[in-house]
Amino acid sequence: MNSPYYTTVAMDLGVCQLRNFSISFLSSLLSTDSSPVRLDNSSSGASVVAIDNKIEQAMDLVKSHLMYAVREEVEVLKEQIKELIERNSQLEQENSLLKTLASPEQMAQFQAQTQTGSPPTSTQPPAQAPTLPPTQPSHNSGPSA
Repeated sequence: MNSPYYTTVAMDLGVCQLRNFSISFLSSLLSTDSSPVRLDNSSSGASVVAIDNKIEQAMDLVKSHLMYAVREEVEVLKEQIKELIERNSQLEQENSLLKTLASPEQMAQFQAQTQTGSPPTSTQPPAQAPTLPPTQPSHNSGPSA
């Protein structure tokens, strides 16, 4: 799972890349040879309209890219929410099972620990090491050369 920090960084990186793409796209639109923009007095009205149209096209492109990025992020977040809900359900089932299997003394001890904030102590004896099968005694009592 991604943490919120990494998701935010990825989203910021995506927005930055989109912004750079949009700027380069806008620059390419404004510098096309098919519709040169002249700022002389005779065609100033037409050039303003052409610039406005190109800006509007660039803004539409940026909007569509942002909407696509947002949709992708929403899908990722929905998947994370689904996973978290499943994990929460699993942990609740495990918790309820542990509560039913715990003795009243263990429950009282656990509640006391949660109220004081102390770490849990083990009341069970330590697990024994697995027993190994007996080995055959060796006939050599010293190191062999």
